[in-house]
Amino acid sequence: MTRSSGGLDRDLDLQHALSAVTSAEPLVNSVTNDVTVNDVANITLHWGGLPVMSDDEREVGDMVSIASGCLLNMGTVSETGEETMLTAGRAAGENDVPLVVDPVGVGATPTRSRVADRLVTELDVDVLNGNYGEISALAGADAEVRGVESVGEYAEIAATAVACARETGSVVVASGETDIVATDEVAYEVHAGHEMMGTVVGTGCMLGVTLATFAAAIDDPLEAALAGTMAYGLAGELAADGVFGEYHGPASYRVAFLDAVAGLANGTAAERSDEPLPNLADRVERIEIEVQP
Repeated sequence: MTRSSGGLDRDLDLQHALSAVTSAEPLVNSVTNDVTVNDVANITLHWGGLPVMSDDEREVGDMVSIASGCLLNMGTVSETGEETMLTAGRAAGENDVPLVVDPVGVGATPTRSRVADRLVTELDVDVLNGNYGEISALAGADAEVRGVESVGEYAEIAATAVACARETGSVVVASGETDIVATDEVAYEVHAGHEMMGTVVGTGCMLGVTLATFAAAIDDPLEAALAGTMAYGLAGELAADGVFGEYHGPASYRVAFLDAVAGLANGTAAERSDEPLPNLADRVERIEIEVQP
């Protein structure tokens, strides 16, 4: 595994990506969990998208067919929810709607592993979003997932993410201390974010819908994943730096974070910040992976 000092091999502009989302105002249908449904809806809106949370199997296919993007999050998976996600995912494939899957807790129980396997094998998934443990579990590597949280050490997460991308045919986002965005041939480290993000329940879910919102406005799934991951982490930094108000703990930080997302989308983040906002090339490092045949 080698690192490229040149970073990106393509010209990706973060401001252009943000403008693409706000200009498109994409309708994004999220089939998500009961714990974070409100945050998922708000993040979609704050990025400039239009959230809809249809999770009824009788209508979800019709709703997804007119949407610009779709998120499937199996955080509170149920028997009916499983079928609803599959119906939504099939509608996305039939109508060329970008699909993001967040296999929350895969590897923690046999049920979650079975449902996740169905989603990634039966559906055409554009972007697969999970923490280090979840992505490792999907790739068949050693993983430790307790409930829906990743624990343990993942020194080879970049190579694992590439292996997962090869197995699923998706762009893979593995979130952790350093986020990894991978295709079946190459991985990128995205250096953005703040440790306070880990003190708020649902930040992984909100990243998932961020990716769905960006994929709904940007045609290339890799570009959408890189821009969405970078913008999301940058919002976490701006909130931690107090750009959107002082915070005193996780609850007030969460409010500042939501404000930072909206500030990036509407341009006020650049006006409030003491330093120019970084671009993708400043924070993204390409990692060459030896792909086994």
